[in-house]
Amino acid sequence: MMKGVHYLVTVALLALASTLAFAGDPSPLQDFCVAINNTNSAVFVNGKFYKDPMLTTANDFFISGLDIPGNTKNQLGLSVNLVNVDKLAGLNTLGISLARIDFALHGLSPLHTHPRGTELLIVLKGTLLVGFVTSDPNNHLFTKTLNQGDVFVLPVGLIHFQLNIRETNVVAFSSLSSQNPRVITMANAIFGSNPPINPDVLIKAFQVDKNVVDYLQKIFHG
Repeated sequence: MMKGVHYLVTVALLALASTLAFAGDPSPLQDFCVAINNTNSAVFVNGKFYKDPMLTTANDFFISGLDIPGNTKNQLGLSVNLVNVDKLAGLNTLGISLARIDFALHGLSPLHTHPRGTELLIVLKGTLLVGFVTSDPNNHLFTKTLNQGDVFVLPVGLIHFQLNIRETNVVAFSSLSSQNPRVITMANAIFGSNPPINPDVLIKAFQVDKNVVDYLQKIFHG
């Protein structure tokens, strides 16, 4: 009986030790790690070389220009000005980025996902229809119409969209929980991959005629 108790205690302690060993730090272990392109005498941290802290200046944490409307003269009527670690070196290791999003009339941010970041969206001007779809097997759509001052959360990795549904331009800002959240646009990835996905895969996946797949692949491959 005592051997059994000792065994259980040992297992519990090992489990606790394992949990502690694999628990990551919730935040950086220093104040900042400003990214730098010049690799001379630099240290590689979180995918970037970082600057000697003694050489860091206030400009490493500063960027301007988000007051300027983006160019929405394109097929989607959309402009995204993303401020990530590639544009603002001081973001390195801090786990956050920001984007200004401009929508022309009926502009669309098409179905896409951010594999490394949750998105917090706030509408500053106009009205947006936003939504995201949960994972299989439920594929539940959560959608909401946002007006000026409204905020909506788009969970990391889930497919989502934003659509301007009013007869006026829209300005929104988005904060993402990654210094480089990346984006995968569904249509571009599926029909515009390089090299192209075998049409038989897409025909069966979408249950459509081959002509439809050929047409879409032709469009997205230009």
